[in-house]
Amino acid sequence: MGITPSSKVPQIDSMDNELLSGLWNVFHNGFLVGISPMIGTINMGPLTDEQIHYANALWHDFLKADVSKIPHFSNELHYFLNQFIFKKEWYHVLDFIEYSVNYVRVNEVNGVSHEVLEEQFNIVLEREISGYRFINGHLAPITNKYEINELTESLTQTESFTALKGCNIHLQSALQKLSDRGNPDYRNSIKESISAVESLAKLIAQRPGDSLGASLDRIKGVINLHPSLERGFKQIYGYTSDEGGIRHALMDSPNCDFEDAKFMLISCSAFINYLIVKANKAGIEFQNL
Repeated sequence: MGITPSSKVPQIDSMDNELLSGLWNVFHNGFLVGISPMIGTINMGPLTDEQIHYANALWHDFLKADVSKIPHFSNELHYFLNQFIFKKEWYHVLDFIEYSVNYVRVNEVNGVSHEVLEEQFNIVLEREISGYRFINGHLAPITNKYEINELTESLTQTESFTALKGCNIHLQSALQKLSDRGNPDYRNSIKESISAVESLAKLIAQRPGDSLGASLDRIKGVINLHPSLERGFKQIYGYTSDEGGIRHALMDSPNCDFEDAKFMLISCSAFINYLIVKANKAGIEFQNL
C-alpha cells in the first residue's frame, strides 16, 4: 500500500536499528548465552570463568582498555556489550562482531561454533541488505553468493595441504587488506591475490624461481591449460607488473580502487580453483609435493 518502504537501500556505511537488532540477537543468543546460560536473565551473579576469559581478551586485544575496569557481574557485562552494539559507529560494530567470531574460532567455547555464528550473522546481514558478509572469519565487502562461494572454495582447498600453505597465506592476506574498514589497502590486496596464483603455479611447475608467466608456460602442457586462459592470465599478470601496475616499486599512488581489488581477488580465487582441479586430473597429488 506504500505505507512502509518495500525495499531498503544497501547499508554500506551505515546501520539501521533493524540491522543492529539482528546482529545483537545473534550475538546474544549464539554467543552470550553459550558462555553463560543465565546471562539472558536478570542475573546479578559474578562473571563465570568463560565470561572472564572473553572479557579479558576483549578489553586487552580489542578495546585496548584498562582491564581493571571490566564489570564484575554478568548483568553489567551484558549491558556494556548491548550498549556497544547499539551506540557505537557502524564500523566499530562490525569490528566487534568480527573479533568475537574469531575469538570463538581460536578458543574452545562450550556450546558455541564459529561456523554457526558466521552463518547466522550472514543471514541477518543478507536480510537487512548489509554490504558485508562473513567469509572465513573476515567481514568482507562482498555480497554476491557466487563470488563468496568461489573465494571460500579457494581458501578451503588451499588449507587442505601443507604444500599449498603459501597460496593460502596470500589469499588470506588479500582478503584481510580488502576487508579492512579503517584502512583498506587495495594496492597490496591486488599484489597478494596475484601472488597466490603465482605460488600455486610455481608449485605445480616445481620451479620456485620462475615467474607466473614462466610457470604457466611450463605447466600448460602438463595440466591441459587452455591457451586462451593462459594468455588471459598472462595479460592480467602483466597489468600488475608493468610500470603503471601494482608491483612497480616506484609507484607511490597506484590507480586502483575497491572494484579493482575485488575483481582480482575473485578472479584469482577462481583461477586457483581451476588449476587445482586440472592438476588433480593430471595426477598431481599436492600431499606429496
